[in-house]
Amino acid sequence: MFKVPIYKPTITQVEKDNVMQCLDEEWISSKGRFIGQFEQHFAEYIGAKRAISLSNGTTALHTALMALGIGSGDEVIVPTLTYVASANAVSYTGAVPIFADCEPDTWNLSVADLERVLTERTRAVMVVHLYGLPCDMEAIMTFARKHDILVVEDCAEAIGSRIGPTHVGLFGDIASFSFYGNKTITTGEGGMVVTQNQTLADRVVHIKGQGLAKFREYWHDIVGYNYRMTNLCAAIGCAQMLRIEETLERKKQIAAMYRVELGDLMQFQVEPADMVHSHWMVCGLLRQARLRDPLREELTRMGIETRPVFYPLHSMPMYCNGYRRMPTSDDVSSRGVNFPSFPALTDDEIRWICDCVRSTINQLA
Repeated sequence: MFKVPIYKPTITQVEKDNVMQCLDEEWISSKGRFIGQFEQHFAEYIGAKRAISLSNGTTALHTALMALGIGSGDEVIVPTLTYVASANAVSYTGAVPIFADCEPDTWNLSVADLERVLTERTRAVMVVHLYGLPCDMEAIMTFARKHDILVVEDCAEAIGSRIGPTHVGLFGDIASFSFYGNKTITTGEGGMVVTQNQTLADRVVHIKGQGLAKFREYWHDIVGYNYRMTNLCAAIGCAQMLRIEETLERKKQIAAMYRVELGDLMQFQVEPADMVHSHWMVCGLLRQARLRDPLREELTRMGIETRPVFYPLHSMPMYCNGYRRMPTSDDVSSRGVNFPSFPALTDDEIRWICDCVRSTINQLA
């Protein structure tokens, strides 16, 4: 057991009371009052016309792509520096993920690389707001309009992230969020699709509910999926939403402390002035890749859990056909370390972690 884990959810009596209401009322599956409440609260917070709950973030992303009609013969541009679910969701549809490199300062999708990987088969670009830092959506939307392609926002790590007053997820055609146990708010397992387009919203509902026809009982007119969220999960989500601003503020404080304590030893994501970073996970890049694994091993020995930055997807066995180097993503991945970032982390714990990091790096240097 770690003295300080990489992440743990904050569960209060409100979550417990909501779950007990589900059990007492015997609404524990995919029907119940908390589902509608959670969708409404989330839509209002994001500023979306529609928010549709799903069983997890990956199914949300898959359903979003299906709602857009992405399928066999299509290509979707995906950043290589992201969690594997981003590319897998594309593959589920029969389409092909085409990988693009990241920016050296934000580690988000490189706009310059989009033109290089664009082909006549490109139907969409998927943007991932990595670790909660928004992508350059103005440039990405300009690119998409120029080439008449769709934009899918993977906001799994980015609840609370904004560009100016606008929450991420509202720039593209459709977006997905995740509520896994290590996310900023959690439902245990859960996801959400948001869109401003009523037709797309209706398609998401249709697909996630086994393709059930709207006005005919037990009549299914498409091959759908059972991707529905349970009332139990939604009950937890309703409670989590009550503390969303408090949670985001604490995560901002935690990120600021890491930057102050370790800013002379490592590089952190550059935050453009007009963007609000939600700091899902605090990640720093060491100056030398050779230090990363020994540092993590020593921190583990001390009882501090860390994680590496995502391995670039173009390097993974199922996606390495036509392999080519992507120097920025390869470099960021080789030097990056994720540090404990959960809201209940105390200031003293952060200082101790940073002291351990500093002393270990000094010994390894």
